[in-house]
Amino acid sequence: MQKSKQSRVKDGDLCEVIGGTHAGKPGTARDIKVSKTGAVTITLVQSDGERFKTLAKNVVVKKGKTA
Repeated sequence: MQKSKQSRVKDGDLCEVIGGTHAGKPGTARDIKVSKTGAVTITLVQSDGERFKTLAKNVVVKKGKTA
């Protein structure tokens, strides 16, 4: 298995979705889980409180962190 060139997402990181249904939406990473098949899912929380789940492979960590 190859390592991803993307930064590893950690709880509290400010991220932006670059692919999939939620492409272009920024949010704070919460609730990071690995499924039985090995897919990493992340719940992102937007500044207005909206929450959505996405795959880690579709997310890029932005510089800086939220408070």
